[in-house]
Amino acid sequence: MMIVNFMSKFHSDGDACNSLNVKRASCMSVITLAYQSLGVVYGDLSTSPLYVYKTTFSGKLSLHEDDEEIYGVLSFIFWTFTLIALVKYIFFVMSADDNGEGGTFALYSLLCRHAKLSILPNQQATDEKLSTYATEASADTWQSSALKSFLEKHPRFHKMLLIFVLLGTCMAIGDGVLTPTISVLSAVSGVKVKITGLHENYIVIISCVILVGLFSLQHHGTNRVAFLFAPIVTAWLLCISSIGIYNIFRWNRHVFCAISPIYMLKFLKNTGTEGWVSLGGVVLSITGVETMFADLGHFSSSSIKVAFTCVVYPCLILAYMGEAAFLSKHHEDIQRSFYKAIPESVFWPVFIVATFAAVVGSQAVISATFSMISQCCALNCFPRVKIVHTSSKIYGQIYIPEVNWMLMCLCLAVTIGLRDTNMMGHAYGLAVTTVMFVTTCLMALVMIIVWKKKIIIAVAFLLFFGSIEVLYISASVYKVPEGGWIPLVLSLIFMVVMYIWNYGTMKKHQFDVENKVSMNRIVSLGPSLGMVRVPGIGLVYSNLAIGVPAVFGHFVTNLPAFHQVLVFVCVKSVQVPHVSENERLLISRVGPKEYGMFRCIVRYGYKDLQQENYDFENRLVSAIVQFVETEEESASKLTSESFGEFENTAFKGFVASEHPYTNSRRKEKMEQSSCDIQAEVAKTGSERLENTQLKHESLQILKAKESGVAYILGHSHAKAKKSSSIIKKIAINVVYTFLSKNSREPDIVLNVPHTSLLEVGMIYYV
Repeated sequence: MMIVNFMSKFHSDGDACNSLNVKRASCMSVITLAYQSLGVVYGDLSTSPLYVYKTTFSGKLSLHEDDEEIYGVLSFIFWTFTLIALVKYIFFVMSADDNGEGGTFALYSLLCRHAKLSILPNQQATDEKLSTYATEASADTWQSSALKSFLEKHPRFHKMLLIFVLLGTCMAIGDGVLTPTISVLSAVSGVKVKITGLHENYIVIISCVILVGLFSLQHHGTNRVAFLFAPIVTAWLLCISSIGIYNIFRWNRHVFCAISPIYMLKFLKNTGTEGWVSLGGVVLSITGVETMFADLGHFSSSSIKVAFTCVVYPCLILAYMGEAAFLSKHHEDIQRSFYKAIPESVFWPVFIVATFAAVVGSQAVISATFSMISQCCALNCFPRVKIVHTSSKIYGQIYIPEVNWMLMCLCLAVTIGLRDTNMMGHAYGLAVTTVMFVTTCLMALVMIIVWKKKIIIAVAFLLFFGSIEVLYISASVYKVPEGGWIPLVLSLIFMVVMYIWNYGTMKKHQFDVENKVSMNRIVSLGPSLGMVRVPGIGLVYSNLAIGVPAVFGHFVTNLPAFHQVLVFVCVKSVQVPHVSENERLLISRVGPKEYGMFRCIVRYGYKDLQQENYDFENRLVSAIVQFVETEEESASKLTSESFGEFENTAFKGFVASEHPYTNSRRKEKMEQSSCDIQAEVAKTGSERLENTQLKHESLQILKAKESGVAYILGHSHAKAKKSSSIIKKIAINVVYTFLSKNSREPDIVLNVPHTSLLEVGMIYYV
């Protein structure tokens, strides 16, 4: 009895010890991720002290450099930073993730799945069975149900919502132009504090050299230098917080009184219109908060929250307080207060760290811009561009050459053209506040539709945070003539490009739907389809998930011969961030069995990327063979049901993992799976005949694979109808045609071998 009690106590103590070890490991994981997030997420936000006070006290507000005005600005910075960055983003927005992914597209994706607001073509009921598509099981409230019903019944709101999301995205892309410019120029201009005779042209030249170097190194990826990012940003935060504490105790220990909101009221009362306009500079203190949410997929929500609340928030608040304490005794140094507040003995080390921190902050925004562009491509809102993976270990680190050089040219143009960080700050503020306001509006919809909260709670959220952001937007709009026009022009250009590309793409899909070949006509032709069936497999790429595309009819009209096995391939995006590999391919049969026609739908999430070494051909054949064998095995148990136009129930083809870059173990598994598939396909017919379990149709498919695979793609050209308006003719015949000719060709995007490619030319009128 004593032994049993002892053993029971021993096991219970062991379980408690294991539980404690798991908790310790989890805490260490969170702390490690929190440390790494400092370099990736908070580079932009942490460099804001370089230019906040300088931009705020530019213009007519420089005439009001009294202590109360300085306290008022500090009070605005403190409460803006606390309410927007801490309360809104950390406590609310960070909870609205889409399967661990964050950003504007994550919110949009949540709304599209829960309220069916997506305008992506080829959306099917089978997509809702994806593991990442799962919606919350809680029942709709009458308020959420009424709002969903209203939105679903009015298709115009679908397009308006997309345009609203694209507005935020375009402003965020503009942020990718302004962040490197203002960060690097502000950091480099600090050298004038020590070398007073240095001409402004040299500051601009040095900044341009750094920017060119920064963009020239992008093709190497951030993974090779990413291990330096966290130490640099950590050192920077410790430097500015220590200097802040030093300035508080040396110059003004009563600066903490500025936390009182009374100073904000006094500031607006004393400065009037000038004070309201200066808020466009105050908002620069929260630049980069959107990055916290956008980079959620690279880290966990808890790690980002820990890093912000324990390190970033207190360090930046101390830095702003210390600079305000210094300014209260040195009003004349308002335009160079940050570097003037640094003690003489540590000036050059801090200057070097500041320059590196500015580069790190710029890198984070550039990488985020690449990610946003790739997501826009997935949603048919941006022309096809080359996307290169820069990391063999971390999936999601990408490089887009065309976008990279475009950003570099724009950064250099802004740096050389403006030369003034105050004007850049005015432009920067408008871009930042617009993105935050878009997030606030989307969050209000998420609260009602996804979280099933009461409308009054969502309205309160929208009114409280939206009113703050509208206040800052109004102040930034006032500065449009002084630099605020830059993000407006950039956003307008990107919006026009995105809208025209989306419009042309949707019209092309509409043309394909209206001109698809009738299945009745196909079936009436018989198993040979009225033409010669030659050995091999023919892959017909189409935008249609159901039906026979017009490109096939156009092809056989001019060349009445086709392959023994015919597969209609549709590559489409679904409204989820990622699609797992065992759900990637959707195989179904088209027409009767003896026709030898199949359909393969290849599904990607809006954050998935097509790998250049993706062995699609062998994976497809393996999936079709598995589908055929599974279909025959279940034929005796299940009654065949028609799907769509004579299409059988879809089957999820099993293929190996697409993402070989996640870790070495997955890479080995993928290579082994690829070898297995190739070995299976390479088996001779005699070896297959010895396998009594292999069905006759499977053998025919494998033999057809050995005979060769041909890829048939439609090469479509869009033209506006003669009756169209002049604006539409310019949009389609000029802009869309130009974008189509200069974007990546579909065969390159789909990794189609040129030796097996056949293109069918077609013209469609919109």
